Amino acid sequence: MTAAPWTSDEIMTVTAARSLRDGMSCFVGIGLPSTAANVARRTHAPGLWMVYESGTLGAVPDHLPLSIGDGVLADTADTVVSVPEVFNYWLQAGRIDVGFLGAAQIDRYANINTTVIGDYADPKVRLPGAGGAPEIAASCREVVVIMRHSRRALVEKVDFVTSVGHGSGPGDRERLGLRGAGPVRVITDLGVLEPDPLTRELVLTGVHPGVEADAVREATGWDLAVADDLAVTPEPTGGELAVVRSLTGAA
Repeated sequence: MTAAPWTSDEIMTVTAARSLRDGMSCFVGIGLPSTAANVARRTHAPGLWMVYESGTLGAVPDHLPLSIGDGVLADTADTVVSVPEVFNYWLQAGRIDVGFLGAAQIDRYANINTTVIGDYADPKVRLPGAGGAPEIAASCREVVVIMRHSRRALVEKVDFVTSVGHGSGPGDRERLGLRGAGPVRVITDLGVLEPDPLTRELVLTGVHPGVEADAVREATGWDLAVADDLAVTPEPTGGELAVVRSLTGAA
């Protein structure tokens, strides 16, 4: 079998980028979310308005920022505001269309852990922490998560709920008073998962070319349901791959 002309990370990044529409306001996390958002802006969504947690509104970086404090964000932004203003006026008031997040762990109801692996008081691994992710997950109109797929990452129940997804099922977000719709899509290097409209449990709705549904289920820490009309992700175009590689240094 001929090897694909793209890597699993590249098709994951391109698939995530395609989930963003031109003209959207997007609260961008560092790492994979930032790569995908910048790919979207350089391809099909030139009007994507990117907001980073440091207070940079409308940043158009010419390279991937290393952190929210990277000077390229302030240098290229429409304006820079205080962090309290980003959260109080823009995010918590519901003015951001989509939050683009990563995760160390995610569970069947799309709750996100970026705090600890293991017991909180005596963790096996202490992770970077919450940052603005809980507020992004709570208040953006919708949330897209991008992460690599493994049984260690997609778990039955997260070790710590840093950011609420759909809680323990339908009605939990409303009960907690969370403004946004929560995670609407989880994009991995194997495929795409989306919450069931009734149960809010993540369901496999798409696989990347060459990936079998059974392989995705095997790599998931719960009994993953598969949609009857399982889709296959369109392959990345040459132009999309060129942009990804120019940003990641893989060109």
